[in-house]
Parts: sequence; structure tokens; C-alpha cells
Amino acid sequence: MKIPIYQIDAFADHKFSGNPAAVVFPSVKLQPDIMQYIAAENNLAETAFVTSEGEYFEIRWFTPTIEVDLCGHATLAAAHALFNHLDYGGNGITFSSKSGLLHVRKEAELLYLDFPADAIKKVENRQDVTNGLGNLPKELYRGRDDFLAIFDDEDSIISLSPNMDALYKVPSRGII
Repeated sequence: MKIPIYQIDAFADHKFSGNPAAVVFPSVKLQPDIMQYIAAENNLAETAFVTSEGEYFEIRWFTPTIEVDLCGHATLAAAHALFNHLDYGGNGITFSSKSGLLHVRKEAELLYLDFPADAIKKVENRQDVTNGLGNLPKELYRGRDDFLAIFDDEDSIISLSPNMDALYKVPSRGII
């Protein structure tokens, strides 16, 4: 089976810049392990897999190692491919994803993504986060997947010396 794959640089105004993502348009739904193998072979931050689902397009995102629930730049790349390379008509696309419906609208040559909001809550500082960052944040917040650490000033952030092994063990997708 031949599968069309596009490599699109999102957030770019010229070639070989921006944030690259692969976009795959299989004619049939692929098994997750096959999507994972393809993403690993593409070796980009994300590979988006897009299939037609009635009035929507289903979209799933894979890094070279795992499936993720949401990826903005790969969603924009998928919309770009549909509008500019696959002759999708109209000014709007709706993707169905694990994070809900994602709407992309086209105005002239620009694409606008209506991203779901993440509600964050203030939490007590955690020793694992402090150990990983190498400094105690002024405030710490938790969203659905990520922590948000607040520091007093830019110099406090610049002087951080993160322990990546410790950060990897923090139960979250990432720390902002």
C-alpha cells in the first residue's frame, strides 16, 4: 500500500524553517503500532495521521516513541496539506481528536487554529519539580498534562540548571 506523506514546516515563511511535522493520509485506518513505526521512521517531533470521518477528519499524532493527545503544529501542517496540496474546498476544517474537535479556518493564506483551553490550578511546590529544575519556583500550577513554574524574573530562569533525569521522573508530560 502506498501512503501519501507530506513534510510541512509550520510557523514558517520560507523553506527549511519553522517547526516540521509529517502528515500522513492513509486510505484506510492504520493500526497504532503501524503508525508508531511510520512516526519513528519519519523521526520528526510529530507525525499526524489523518483519515476522513464523515463531516470531520480524524487526526492522531505520534512522536518517534509515543502517541500524544494534542499537537498544534502538526494540526496546522495537516490543514495546510489539505488546503494546499489535496485541494480541500472551503475555508474551514474540523478535526476529531483525542482532545476533542479542533477547528482550523483559512483566511487568505493564513490558518487559524481554535485550540482547546487547559484549566490550570495552583498547587503546592513539589520537591521533585524543584529538584528537576534546580531552583524553587515562586508559584507552581498544574494543568491536565503539564506543570507551569513561575519565577521572579528572567535571570532566575536563565540561571536554571535542570536535571533532565529528575525531570523525566516527574509525573507529567512536561514542565513549562
